[in-house]
Amino acid sequence: MIELRNLTKSFVLANGGRHYVFRDLNFTFPEGINIGLIGRNGSGKSTLLKLIGGIDTPDHGEVATNKRISWPVGLVGGLQGSLTGRDGVKFVCRLYGVGIEEMKEKIRYVQDFAEIGGYFDQPVKSYSSGMRSRLNFGMSMAFDFDYYLIDEVMAVGDANFKMKSQKVLMEKLKKSNVILVTHAMNEIARLCNVVVLVQDGEALLYEDVKAGIQAYQDMNKAPQVAQAQKAA
Repeated sequence: MIELRNLTKSFVLANGGRHYVFRDLNFTFPEGINIGLIGRNGSGKSTLLKLIGGIDTPDHGEVATNKRISWPVGLVGGLQGSLTGRDGVKFVCRLYGVGIEEMKEKIRYVQDFAEIGGYFDQPVKSYSSGMRSRLNFGMSMAFDFDYYLIDEVMAVGDANFKMKSQKVLMEKLKKSNVILVTHAMNEIARLCNVVVLVQDGEALLYEDVKAGIQAYQDMNKAPQVAQAQKAA
């Protein structure tokens, strides 16, 4: 169960005002299936993923769950810049109570998976965004979760790395589920069983994936049509 209870999240604007992404949002994600979380840029998809993953906190309300949920894979801001990649893996292992021998295995796994060479022992702040995403993805795949939160990470790396990432993720999804944020509707159609469309601070469930994708595409067309009519 992943349930949003009166979830409110806002950000302070430069002029001193406040922008509300969500106000008292109540929503329950369906269990045991893969979920596509879609919406226009700025709709709050990534913010919601951070709230679900526990790396951001709401103004008030809560995310209630009894599931093991990963941090958002692909969002690189949660990595401590002064730590090396190796130290970052050690830190996460300690958070999850991993013993010394298992920690060594996970370090080897992430180092091999991320394919960042000597940068594994350099501060994360020296990494490119792609290198951070590789490290983040490898760290997530090193642990078992009920839900993996994925944010646009499938676009990272060359063809071989993408293929490897897809293979590992699909292996994980034999026993787990995913909440996927992406603008690639082919990925939503391929991986997801339902769609949650984030729009105007609300979350709308579409049990028919094709219908959810169509609603998203229609929503994106509306401003273009209005702009074309204005120009005419």
